[in-house]
Amino acid sequence: MRHVMRKQQQGISLSGMLTWSAVVVIFALLGMKLLPSYMEYAAIKRALVAIASDPGLQNAHPGEIRQSFGKRAVIDQITAVNSHDLQISKVREQTVLSVSYSVKTPLFANISLSIDFNAASNR
Repeated sequence: MRHVMRKQQQGISLSGMLTWSAVVVIFALLGMKLLPSYMEYAAIKRALVAIASDPGLQNAHPGEIRQSFGKRAVIDQITAVNSHDLQISKVREQTVLSVSYSVKTPLFANISLSIDFNAASNR
């Protein structure tokens, strides 16, 4: 008598595929909702570092520094903060700029996500 060895089935079931697809879609949607907030944070951070490292603004009046940030904010389309939100300080003869702000992103229905950002020119 001949014994036929059956191959064990391999693969993913339909319910498993639907479950993982739902998880991937949820994370993709979450990423697409949050990406603009993080891109704006990166633009704010770049602007702060550029202004703080500008040799022409090292001994500038705070009003000039705020004006410079305002111009960069217009160019980089920064809307989360304005020049009045900047905290300007001196650390060992170096200008340090920082800003703290919060962004509320609606996810779906009445559920939102609140993210706190802290950007500084020396970090």
